[in-house]
Amino acid sequence: MVVDTTSTRLPPFTPVLSFLVLDETLALSFLEDAHVLVVDLNRPKALNAMNKAFWREFRQLFDTLATTSAGGALDVRAVVVTGGTARGFTAGLDLTDMGDDITLSGDGGVDPARASLKFLPMVDTMQDTFSSMERCWQPVVAAVHGFCIGGGIDLITACDVRLCSGDAYFSVKEVDIGIAADVGTLQRLPKVVGNQSWVRDVCFTARRFGADEARSVGLVSGAPLPPGPDAVRAEAIKLASLMATKSPVAVAGTKRVLMHTRDHSVADGLAYVGLWNSAMLRTQDTGAAIQASLAKKTPTFSKL
Repeated sequence: MVVDTTSTRLPPFTPVLSFLVLDETLALSFLEDAHVLVVDLNRPKALNAMNKAFWREFRQLFDTLATTSAGGALDVRAVVVTGGTARGFTAGLDLTDMGDDITLSGDGGVDPARASLKFLPMVDTMQDTFSSMERCWQPVVAAVHGFCIGGGIDLITACDVRLCSGDAYFSVKEVDIGIAADVGTLQRLPKVVGNQSWVRDVCFTARRFGADEARSVGLVSGAPLPPGPDAVRAEAIKLASLMATKSPVAVAGTKRVLMHTRDHSVADGLAYVGLWNSAMLRTQDTGAAIQASLAKKTPTFSKL
């Protein structure tokens, strides 16, 4: 399968995404023929550190994709998240922009309990930012190159699939700044890799680990790739493009069932998928896929 990985950058304000107030923390490109939306983290001079604008824009984007209109006029069937042109994927939280919010240092003289209650809505919003990727119907593929630190682990563990370049390295960095990771790593990483000993090792020590170790524990998948952003970006787009050739109803249902199963028993998961398919098997996509398979043709599916 040959995929053109040269995407056309969307202007900051398009009819499709006009209500998203972009502040240049994200760069969006759409591969129309492949139905793939590429989301580049776009603060290269700040090493893609996550400032206040980032949290707002990232959540708005994926909440848009979670609606049934799925991006308005764009027929988005899969999403790729990359580090763009920065030296790495992300350095994590932007402490210069959000340090006072995290440490509550601006609340001198305020009752500690009341100051803490002010913190809760902020962290709830940050947590929900990455949960928005789980809510959207499209599969999300992370393409990691270089460093992926702190909040970067929070982000990629909420993605459906993770690929990385040969020079990628990772760190659950939060203990080094005196906090417990609170935006999803401690909840998702154990379920992603299924190895409690290893998870506690990297979370208690904040040590760096590289691409080979990440692959060995199942944090990332796919064959080893060359260093740098280009190869991993191309591979992520190729994979997302393949996903986008499948029935969007079937892919969305598979994602939703997998998400439900992760947090429930096998019995609950079986009951859920039975109920799901009792409604979704009414889709026209099933007949189209079967007919195309019998005719040895590639099926075509309408927009979600």
